[in-house]
This record gives sequence, C-alpha cells and structure tokens, in this order.
Amino acid sequence: MSKPSPTRTVTLAKRKQLRKLATAAAKHSYSPYSRFRVGAALLLSNGKIVTGCNVENCSYRLTSCAEQGAIARAVAEHGPGIRLRAVAVANLNHAASMPCGACRQTLTEFGDDSTLILYPGEKGTPEETTLGELLPHAFRLEFLESK
Repeated sequence: MSKPSPTRTVTLAKRKQLRKLATAAAKHSYSPYSRFRVGAALLLSNGKIVTGCNVENCSYRLTSCAEQGAIARAVAEHGPGIRLRAVAVANLNHAASMPCGACRQTLTEFGDDSTLILYPGEKGTPEETTLGELLPHAFRLEFLESK
C-alpha cells in the first residue's frame, strides 16, 4: 500500500503556517559571519511543530544549520522516535535556500521519501519538493542492520 502524498496530508494553511514559523525562527539566527539568517520549522507526525535557526561559530566548521537545530530540539522535546511530515526552510536574505547535503541526510534519519520540503526558490518564490526527490537513494538505518 502506498503512502498518501504530502500534498494531501499537509494542508495549504499548514504549509503557510510552517513557512511563517520558519521565517520567524530566522529572526533569531546567530549569523555574524555570513549574515545568512535561516530558520526551519518541522511538522512532526504527531502534529507538533518545532523550530530552529542557524547558529554560526568563528570556527566555521562548527556552524549549526537551522534544520540541524530544529531536529536537535525536536528530539530533546519529543524523544528519539520523532517522525517528520514536513519541513519548511526560510531565510531573511531573499535567496534560494533548500536544505544542504548534511541536512538532507539528517532529515532522512527522521523522515522518509514522502516528507514534504518547503523552501524559497530563486527570487524567494515558494517552492516545494519531497525528501526523496532531494536525496534519492538515501543511506538509511536499515542498511546498517544485520540480516
């Protein structure tokens, strides 16, 4: 049996709410180096919404993306069994901004191919896709389990 498409499981009103919350989270970004202020809002399978923002560090490699921050917060608040229905990413720079490669892999840990991804495209236009389209053939936990 196939899973319902994200288009049917996440209403237009909920998508707008997620985008708005991601933008609000971006306002809390700590980004003195890049000044690229990013926020994320996660819709969990239980209906709860959790937000996060990017936090930079003068040792650039230690910077935490908004999606990473939101995932850490969601696990801390709701436990390691969280599952993602949708993820919204926003930035205050009016630039295209979809999850980076590392964030795609982290989102895959808690989502599946049908997880809806909302992001600003070129010129800030609202775009959407699925996690499976962003990261086809993702490496998953079940590949580590012995048969």
